[in-house]
Amino acid sequence: MYVGQYRVRWMFFVTGLAIIGLGITLMLRGKQFGLSSWDVLHYGLWKQFGLTIGLWSIIMGIVVILLTVLFTHRLPRLGVYVNMLTIGTFIDIFNGLLPDVHGFSAQMITYILGIIVMTFGIALYITPQLGAGPRDTFMLLLVERTRLDLKTARTIMELVVLLVGWLLGGPVFIGTIFVTFMMGPFIQMWLPYTRRLLERWVTVHEAL
Repeated sequence: MYVGQYRVRWMFFVTGLAIIGLGITLMLRGKQFGLSSWDVLHYGLWKQFGLTIGLWSIIMGIVVILLTVLFTHRLPRLGVYVNMLTIGTFIDIFNGLLPDVHGFSAQMITYILGIIVMTFGIALYITPQLGAGPRDTFMLLLVERTRLDLKTARTIMELVVLLVGWLLGGPVFIGTIFVTFMMGPFIQMWLPYTRRLLERWVTVHEAL
């Protein structure tokens, strides 16, 4: 892999992380509809123990990495650590920058936009194959070890996390159910587009 291609892949990776942080923050602005399962957990932990939602995202990332290492007996790739340390930071940054959204319709639109943005961001940072984040690495481990397809593995993981988050007081509503069952299919839908986008950028840089 030449230097230009490597830079393009890292650009996609970091941009994907930023987009995920934006998507999560948009969903937080419409949290009355219920957050995604992991953010239900992060929100519940924040509600019970303080700190910030972004910081809890980082802490849970560390926990998931340790579980992955326990099962695989090997350390994750560099991108996993970058994801773990930065995505929570992006959440807290966007939480500080974006204004609150008021009104049922405005919050619903913001929430739906957040789902679209977040799942696109996940697909974008998976595409360069620099190491999926802690949660997605664990999801891919489930696919490898159980031979489940991506959609089923993601859904099972989301349901378990959702239950724990709900018990901690995280916001669960109709939107949570939608995200829990549709996040996997949405990511799978975006992946062909993000892969073609990466190929085009790599081709452009090869021509320069």
